[in-house]
Amino acid sequence: MPPTSTVVRAMQEALSWILPVECAGCDLPDVALCDSCRAHLVRVQPVIRNLDGMRVVSAHRYEGVVERVIGSLKNDGRVGLARPLGRSLAGAADALDAPKSTRFVPVPTTRAAFGSRGFRVVETLCRRAGIVCTPALAPTRAAADQRRLGREARRGNVAGLFRSAPMHGSLVVVVDDVVTTGATLREAARALRAAGGEVLGALTVASTPRRSAHSENADQGPKNGW
Repeated sequence: MPPTSTVVRAMQEALSWILPVECAGCDLPDVALCDSCRAHLVRVQPVIRNLDGMRVVSAHRYEGVVERVIGSLKNDGRVGLARPLGRSLAGAADALDAPKSTRFVPVPTTRAAFGSRGFRVVETLCRRAGIVCTPALAPTRAAADQRRLGREARRGNVAGLFRSAPMHGSLVVVVDDVVTTGATLREAARALRAAGGEVLGALTVASTPRRSAHSENADQGPKNGW
């Protein structure tokens, strides 16, 4: 019996005759994700950041193939891309090396984003990564789109945005798809600590390359919403 990967690839090639596709990472025709771009996602090279004492581990820099594949998942609804991205997230989790008792809490998807996509990006990535997540966070209000806001405006936009279910001493890791300025992760960590959780760090698939203070104030970050 042929390996599962061979069967899946054969099915993808057959479907490409009916529904033409292009590689999400490089536009190669007739394949959802080519071998080269898939290998790029497999090569996890953790990016470590420190946000006010919170260690954030990301599998990749948010650029090139990684940026395009995440954009295709979020903006084009290509849910099949969650599997290779989930493997990247699993690699970041290995690098964080959290205790087994840790609870992984996803940053919640906004109502508007869920309505337009029909799925919750971070929770989907967690499932594909084999991470059992605890959806403890919920928004307290609507927030403006972060994409067009600079660093300080982002912090103000998400201040007090989340509330958390009681965590009562649980060890917690926050999970998101992309970290840009870190405003959302900081707010998520604040809410979890207020609910009694001990935040060990955060995981993301990708980290936007940090820039100078001047360029960060003009940074629009990832070109996709929550």
